[in-house]
Amino acid sequence: MRQYRNRLTLIMLTLIGLSMLAAGLAMVTVFKQSHIQLLEDNMVREIRLLQTMMEFPATDDPDALSYYTERSKQLEELSDARVTFILKDGTVIGDSESDPLTMDNHAYREEMLQAVKEGRGSTIRRSNTLQQDMLYVALPVQAGENFDGFVRLSVSLKEVDQGVRQGWTVMGIGLLVLFLIAALVSYRVAKGLTSPLEKITRVARRISRLEYDARVKIHRQDEIGQLAQAINAMADSLQTQLRTIRDNEDLLQSVLNNMTGGIVMVNRAGQIILVNRAAEKMLGIDAEVITGKSYRELKQHYELTKLMEEGLESKEDFHEERNLYYPVEAIIRLDGVTMRQEEEEDSYRGMLFLLQDVSDIRRLERMRSEFVANVSHELKTPLAAVKGFAETLLGGGVTDEKTSRSFLQIIYDESERLNRLIGDILELSKIESKRIQMDYSPIHLSVFFDTISEMMRTVAEKKRITLELDIPEELFMEGDEDKLRQIFMNLLSNAINYTQEGGRVKLTAREQHNNGSADDMVEFVVTDSGIGIPKKDLPRIFERFYRVDKARSRGSGGTGLGLSIVKHLVDLHHGTIKVESELGTGSSFIIDLPVLQETDETGS
Repeated sequence: MRQYRNRLTLIMLTLIGLSMLAAGLAMVTVFKQSHIQLLEDNMVREIRLLQTMMEFPATDDPDALSYYTERSKQLEELSDARVTFILKDGTVIGDSESDPLTMDNHAYREEMLQAVKEGRGSTIRRSNTLQQDMLYVALPVQAGENFDGFVRLSVSLKEVDQGVRQGWTVMGIGLLVLFLIAALVSYRVAKGLTSPLEKITRVARRISRLEYDARVKIHRQDEIGQLAQAINAMADSLQTQLRTIRDNEDLLQSVLNNMTGGIVMVNRAGQIILVNRAAEKMLGIDAEVITGKSYRELKQHYELTKLMEEGLESKEDFHEERNLYYPVEAIIRLDGVTMRQEEEEDSYRGMLFLLQDVSDIRRLERMRSEFVANVSHELKTPLAAVKGFAETLLGGGVTDEKTSRSFLQIIYDESERLNRLIGDILELSKIESKRIQMDYSPIHLSVFFDTISEMMRTVAEKKRITLELDIPEELFMEGDEDKLRQIFMNLLSNAINYTQEGGRVKLTAREQHNNGSADDMVEFVVTDSGIGIPKKDLPRIFERFYRVDKARSRGSGGTGLGLSIVKHLVDLHHGTIKVESELGTGSSFIIDLPVLQETDETGS
C-alpha cells in the first residue's frame, strides 16, 4: 500500500507540476508578449512624433545621405533605439549604427512588407550585426514631396529577456515553494485516501490467515465505507460458517475419539485418510505418522492388510474376524464398508474399516462354555459316587453293617458337597446378575473378627495351625456384615486348608488415611505359611472352578467357587483384592475396602 500511496502522490505531484509549469510558461509568454507589445506601441508613437517634429529634406539632395545618417544618430541618443530611414524602394538613406552605403536593400524585409500592406510593420529577428534579438518596427512616413518612405526603429530585446529571466527566477522560487506545499498536501491527501485501504488490506490479510474475528473499524458513507462494510459482512459470514464447521468437526472428532470401536478410512488410492484413537490403541500406531500413507504401511498386521487389500479390490462389504498379536494379543472383528456418493457417476471413494475388539466377548463365551463344562464335571463326580454306592446297597451286595454305614456316610457327604456346590453356583449367579441386596451398617471390626475366629479356631486346632488376629480395638467401617463374613470365612478357610500342620495363619487390619477425607481405606491382609501359588496360576485364581491343587481342593470339600465369590463381594463393597505368593513359602491376600460406603449405592 505504501507503493500505491507513493505512486498516487507522484501522479498528483506530476499533474500539479505540469499545471504549474504550464501556468508559468503562459505567464512568461504573456509577460513577454505584453512587454514587447508595449515596447512596440511606444516605438510607433516615437516614429509618429518624429514624423511630426522632424524636417525631411529632399532625398535626392546630395547632402541627404549625410543628413539622415547624422539625424538618425541624434535620434538614437534620444530614444535609445536604432533609427533607420528607408526609401519606398527599400534603399537605406540613413542608419544610426551602420553605413547606409554598405547596407543591402530593405524592401523585402518582413517589417517593410507588413508596413506596406497594413500601414505598420513589426518583427523580431536576430541581428547579424549585433548578434542579438532585435524588435523592428517600421512605419510609412510621407513628408510632402521631400520624403516618401519608411522610418524604422529597432531596439534590443536584451532587457526584455533579462526581465523574463528575472521573472522566471522569482516565479521558479514561488513555484518551488508552491510545489513543496503541494507535495505535502498531496501526500496527506494520498495518505487520507490510502489509509482506509491499508486498514482494509490488513484486515483482509488477517482473514486470509483464518483470523475471522478481525473487523474494519471505518465508519464512512462513501465507497470505501461500503467496501469496509462488505469486508466486515464477509468476515461475519465466514466466522459463522467456520464456527458451524468447527462445532461439527468437534462433535465428529469427539464421537470418533470416544468410540470404543476403531475406525480406519482408506481412499480409493489406498491411502489412510482417517484413524481414530481407538484404532491407534488397537493397532499400536500413531495417526499423525500413518495418515496420508498407504495401508500397506501396517506391516505388523499382515492378515489385516490382506483383508483391506481384498476389500479395496472387490469394492464390496465384508465382515471378518482375525487375531492380532501387536501391541497386545486380541481378537478383532473387521467390518469393511464401501464409501459411495450416489449423485456422482463414479461414486466409489474408498472403504471404511470398523475394528471391534471382541476378545472379552469371545473370552466370556469361552468362560461360559468352560463354566457349563466345569459345572457338569463337578456335578457328575458326586452324582456318580452317590449312584454307584446307592446301586451297591440296593443290589444287596453289602451285608456288613459297618460297610453299609460307611457307604451311606459317603452318599451323605457327596450329597452335602452337591448341596454346597449348587448353593455356591446360585450365590455366584445372584451376585453376578446384580440381584443381591447390600445392607450397609457400621461394623466394629474387633468384635466382628472375634466371632469369625471362634468359628475358624476349631478347624485350625485340628491341624495344629496357629490362628492370629491383629485388629485395632478402635477400628470401625461401614459394610454388609454378612457379605464381609462370607469374604473372610472363605479366605481363612482356604488359608487353613492349604497350610500344612503346625503352620500359621494371620489376619491384620490397618486404616489407610488419605488426608482425613471420605476416601480413607481399611487394608486387610490374610497371610498363611502354606504351600503357596505358582506364578503362572496367580492371574487365574479368581476364576470360577479354577484350582491350583485339584486333589487337595476336592479332598477338603471345596467347590472351586470360593475365591470367585470373594472377588465379586469385594467389588460390591467398592474395594480391591490382590494376592502375593511364593511357592513353598505361603500366600498373602490383600483387600482394600473403603471406610464409608456411598449412600446412594444399594448393591447394584
